[in-house]
Amino acid sequence: MGMSFDRYMRDMVQPMRDELTELGIRELKTPEEVEEQLPTAKGTTLVVVNSVCGCAAGQARPGVALALQHEAKPDHLFTVFAGQDKEATAKAREYFAPYPPSSPSIALMKDGELVHFIERHQVEDRSAEEIAADLTDAFDRYCR
Repeated sequence: MGMSFDRYMRDMVQPMRDELTELGIRELKTPEEVEEQLPTAKGTTLVVVNSVCGCAAGQARPGVALALQHEAKPDHLFTVFAGQDKEATAKAREYFAPYPPSSPSIALMKDGELVHFIERHQVEDRSAEEIAADLTDAFDRYCR
């Protein structure tokens, strides 16, 4: 029973992962991968905290996809999946202090420091286009 539910969840979640990896965003699935990448990444790094919730599907992922069509873009693109890759997500969130954990959320880091953060409540209240506009403003500021 447990196995089939896990497989069901994996199958259900896979398209939500693919939606980001198809944009060239690399999944960090373990705390070790997060520690290898986030603090050491030179330049700018986008970290998308993915989630199974509706606002991730309707607003966050499409907003990220739109933003990545912009000419100024981060040097590195990563994602962690809240509720799925729990340890990796917890480790990534250590870099997003002082913001409380929320998913979905979107972080922009520069040389290992958080410079811009979009929390869940800022995803829920806005359209994909508004989220993309927020991100592209940050890209213009930090990614040039």
